[in-house]
Parts: sequence; structure tokens; C-alpha cells
Amino acid sequence: MMLERAFGGRRVLVTGGAGFVGSALVRRLIASGARVTVLDDLFTGRRDAIPTGADFIEGSVTDEPLVRDLVKRHTVVFHLAARNIIASTANPRDDFATNIGGTLNVLLAARDSNLERVVYTSSASVYGNPRSIPINEDDRLEPLTPYAVSKLAGEHYCVAFYESYGLSVAVVRYSNVYGPYQRPENPYCGVVSKFLIAANAGQTISVHGDGGQTRDFTFVEDAVDATLLAATHPRAEGEVFNVGTGVETSVNDLAAAIGRASGCAMNVEHIDRRDIDNIRRRVVNIEKIRHMLRWSPQVTLDRGLEKTVRWFEETGLLSPSTPAAEPTVPRGSTGRTARPGK
Repeated sequence: MMLERAFGGRRVLVTGGAGFVGSALVRRLIASGARVTVLDDLFTGRRDAIPTGADFIEGSVTDEPLVRDLVKRHTVVFHLAARNIIASTANPRDDFATNIGGTLNVLLAARDSNLERVVYTSSASVYGNPRSIPINEDDRLEPLTPYAVSKLAGEHYCVAFYESYGLSVAVVRYSNVYGPYQRPENPYCGVVSKFLIAANAGQTISVHGDGGQTRDFTFVEDAVDATLLAATHPRAEGEVFNVGTGVETSVNDLAAAIGRASGCAMNVEHIDRRDIDNIRRRVVNIEKIRHMLRWSPQVTLDRGLEKTVRWFEETGLLSPSTPAAEPTVPRGSTGRTARPGK
């Protein structure tokens, strides 16, 4: 594939490369023949998630001398290291140091090095509660959590370094990435793996709120494709791109889809909202990245869940699928489906 061949023999640094999306990116880069270094403090990442062939440095992006030394020895940097939304809400000061200070360290080192590009991974959480659906990249930004504030600050620094210093950067805003290797024992992992494990164990699925809240669930390999394109495509330089599917799915409908894919009964109970549950609807418009980079998601939610279930079974995290009993996901879900331009 042309995309993978573009990285053959290149020295690539991936911060946060022991995490869920980061390790998926590293696997693709290693397969392409890239010479990959992973920098990760293992706060939520796993050492065993890093594939054979990558060099691993245990450390933090808050360590400015370490970051400077690593960046100058590479030609492309994928900056994924960050405190996630739950950890950031619990400790905003640590969020600031890692998500903002760490990003500034990467950009300063990149400015003073002979880098080809920095790709910064942001989040659709920067939009807050949108005024219209689907959400465009130039819509109003209203971060409602410390995590969203820090991710948006990182975006602004990237654009500022592009405009002020001519640093080649690109930004991708991920929307609810899921898929294989998203470990359920990680307390910060996504809802898909948590639902799968609970349902397979015959446990009740806890849904915060009424389950009508919606998200745009993106399969991890699609997100990796978009990230690789952002590093290589000339038109990506200085730009910010939504990475999603353009399809809006409620949490209730997600639970039902997981039940179909896994063969498990999805017995749902609704519990109180959390302090981070302040976004009612989210689905992103992907026309910009589709038009400029010729990227589009290849994996539907149903197909992505099937792939995820298969990985969970192959790794022994799930017992093999059996026909499910009639699920008790509430009927009349408020989830809607929206596609770009509608």
C-alpha cells in the first residue's frame, strides 16, 4: 500500500505509543519498515502493547531534555501522549503539565530540529455541545472539561508554530476510537470494551444517564489510516481534520450492536451521570478530510464490533460467542443517524 511504503526506513517517534491508538499506529509503522521509537510513561499504556521492532523509552513528554534529545533523532513525530479525560478531570494540574506543557516541549524541540512533520492527535471533545449536527472543523469550540481545554490548547500551539516558525504540523481530531487492543482492565478505556466484558460475564451493563446521548464511534484502523495520511499528504500541512464516520449512534444503540456482534445478552441499567458526561450529541462532518486527503472510513460500526469481538475471543478475554437471549436494551432509543451534509 502506498501509505505504508511512504514510511519505509524513516525514523519515526511516537509519543504515547504504548497506549491504545498509539500502539496500533506503531504496529502499522513497524509493518511499513519504519524505524520507530516509542516514548511513554506507562501511566495508562502497556509495555506489552508495543510490538517487537520498536525501541522503547520509558519517560514523559514533560521531561524537556529527553524530548529534545529524542525529537532531533527522528524525521516524523506523532504526538499522542496525553492524560485522558477521566484523569484530567481528577487532576487538572497534571493535565496541564502533560497535555499542554508536554505538547509545547515537543513543538519547541521540533522547531529546532530538521523534522518533516509533527502530527498532533486531538479530540472531538473540543467542540462541547454543538449548535448543529454534524460538526464542522470551523464550528464554535466550547471545551467543557480540563481535558478538552488542554487538547485545544495543544491544537492552538500547533497552528501557532506553523504560522510563526514554519513548522510543518497537522492536527487530527479523533471521535470515540474503539477496536482491538483496547484493554478492559484499564480504568480509562472506552465504553465498547467495558460493555463487552461485562456482557460476556453475564453482568448488568451500566449506562450513565438515559443512554440517549450520542457519539461518532470510529474504528481504530480507520483512525490510524487518517493519522498516517496527515503525516504524509502535502495538503495536510497546517490543517485540522475531523476523524470519525459521520454516523451518530446512541449509547443504547451501541449496546444493542455489541449484543448482536458478541452473541451476549445486553441487560442494561441506567445509573447517574458522571461529571464528564456533559455532551449530549456528537457526530463529526468528515467532508474536509475526505476532500483534501481522500480519506474515508472503511469499517462500519457493526463490522468494527465484529472485529473487536474476534480479537477479544482470540486473546481469551471473552469466551466464544453463543446465541444471545433477548436483550433488555430499552426500546425507543433516542439515537439518530446523521451523515455529512444532512
